Amino acid sequence: MEHRIVVLGAGYTGAVVAGRLAKRLHRADVHITLVNPEPDFVERVRLHQLAAGQELRPRPFEEMFAGTGVKLRLARVTAVDADAKTVTLAPAPTGDRGDRPQTGPRTELAYDTLVYALGSGWHDGGVRGAAEHAHEVSSRPGAHRLRERLAALAAGGSVTVVGGGLTGLEAATEFAEARPDLDVHLAARGVLGDWLSEKGRAHVRRVLDGLGVTVHEHASVEAVEADRVTTGDGRTVPADVTVWTTGFAVHPIARATTLEHTDNGQIVVDSTMRSVSHPDVYAVGDAAMAMGPGDKPLRMSCASGIPMAWQAADALAARLTGAEVPGIGIRYTQQCVSLGRTNGLIQFVTADDRAVERALTGRTAARYKEMVCKGAAWSVANPTLGLPTRRRRVAHQETPDRARAATAA
Repeated sequence: MEHRIVVLGAGYTGAVVAGRLAKRLHRADVHITLVNPEPDFVERVRLHQLAAGQELRPRPFEEMFAGTGVKLRLARVTAVDADAKTVTLAPAPTGDRGDRPQTGPRTELAYDTLVYALGSGWHDGGVRGAAEHAHEVSSRPGAHRLRERLAALAAGGSVTVVGGGLTGLEAATEFAEARPDLDVHLAARGVLGDWLSEKGRAHVRRVLDGLGVTVHEHASVEAVEADRVTTGDGRTVPADVTVWTTGFAVHPIARATTLEHTDNGQIVVDSTMRSVSHPDVYAVGDAAMAMGPGDKPLRMSCASGIPMAWQAADALAARLTGAEVPGIGIRYTQQCVSLGRTNGLIQFVTADDRAVERALTGRTAARYKEMVCKGAAWSVANPTLGLPTRRRRVAHQETPDRARAATAA
């Protein structure tokens, strides 16, 4: 009887897990279903480029998983019953941008092992007017909506990016470079680049100044209107378009389950990305609370998610085949920031993600960042780094429920 593995979400982490399991396990022993609402892979780290008017290379899952045995199920996840080991699915949205809701009957999908990789989306922080007036670049539909809004904005129009983190820096510089006729602002809660080294901060400031971006430091935005944002100290920043990049919120499904999770809805996992409360569930990427070097939680990022996916897939494959469970040391080496198409910053960091003084800047950093983005996409389509070419057989251990069902049949 095939062991049913269901992977929820086909972002960087979910797609890597599905492909890596397919390469590790004998096809006759497992049935791997990858559930995702869109038929092709979304390079989330490039969505600010899409919003700025650039075209991204399409990556259909049918091509990526051709010949692997992975079955793609186009659907939207509405619930997970971790005790009954079922997932409830609804029809996937339709339309070119995947933003047209579709009605239809809901179905249940049973699993023996679940890999939860539903990721995260934008988080408005409860700020007044943000949900109504701000745009986001954490999803492809959101990036398309912002792209259309920016394209319609006349010369001299104002764009304010709220959030001075990695996404905010990349968005502000991309928009300013692509549309030098616009008045671009960046509102940072604290000092610009306060997590970077002195060299990194200085470079970021030079690039923003060169692109004509107006930086507002210590600017905690407390209200968003159709044409402006207002900070906590009463400052008003013009904003015909507001782009919200202050942080991410994890998918809400896990919070409604019996899985042990944090207050923000992340599933608590051990060092192999296995749920601490339900051993038949693994969680990876932004959806998981995993500890990294220095006993600090791994941050929500592609840099964390892909090695988490390797660890989960390899641990699950080992347990199913009776092999020794491997350990992958997840540590940080760098933070990569694109600052437009021809400039960038590679901030080198300690294992626990603290900036050191060493950094690459300029065109060299831009090429480096591009290589990292291409490498992340390559790892999704080629998830077999360090794996033997021969698939291992699963040591079947029927669950009581499945054994009873087989006997009744």
